[in-house]
Amino acid sequence: MSDLLSQSMQDYLKQIYDLSKDGVPASTTDLASGLGIAPASVTGMIQRLSIAKPKLVHYHKHQGVTLTDAGKRAALEVIRRHRLIEAWLVQTLEYSWDEVHEEAERLEHVISEEMETRIAAALGNPSRDPHGDLIPTADLTLPSDDTRPLASLRTGESATVKRVMDDNPGLLRHLREIGIMPETKIIVKDYSKYDGNLTIHVESQRSNVILGTAISNKIFVEPN
Repeated sequence: MSDLLSQSMQDYLKQIYDLSKDGVPASTTDLASGLGIAPASVTGMIQRLSIAKPKLVHYHKHQGVTLTDAGKRAALEVIRRHRLIEAWLVQTLEYSWDEVHEEAERLEHVISEEMETRIAAALGNPSRDPHGDLIPTADLTLPSDDTRPLASLRTGESATVKRVMDDNPGLLRHLREIGIMPETKIIVKDYSKYDGNLTIHVESQRSNVILGTAISNKIFVEPN
């Protein structure tokens, strides 16, 4: 279905999905901030999406916006393409994980359904992208995620890094430099109750690293 929608519509649906996936309606203010546009423009597009055939969003003034079933499927289709493209760029074209987001943002709107299917098959139908985000399945369902923020771990606990919830290239490069990538094993050596800082031992690294909550809340792990 996403092939029938404009690039702008696809971007809106994806942003609404990200903001409302916890069941809380997305506000026009948050949408405007996430998309980098004026709030007035957001209202106009939401109204278009609410009268589309099929209807893509539910919108009530001052109460926010949520996706209809059709809108959710369209959003997941774009998200699936984006994450498959990121995986393809890393595995096939040897991009690093901090380089792929912007490329995938452009390509997600233009590849065909056939190319999406071929990319998935060529990669062995991966379940996660290079940042560890789950890839929606071909039938547009999203597997459950039982990970928890690294910030929730305490001294002595060990875990495996599963995903990093950030597309900031600088942060991703920093994490790669200190050895924190998906499937990396870590052990919490110390926890500071005053500022929440964690002292972490990263497998294959000689020195421990200290992470503040601004970073540890963006890293999701599977406790061992």
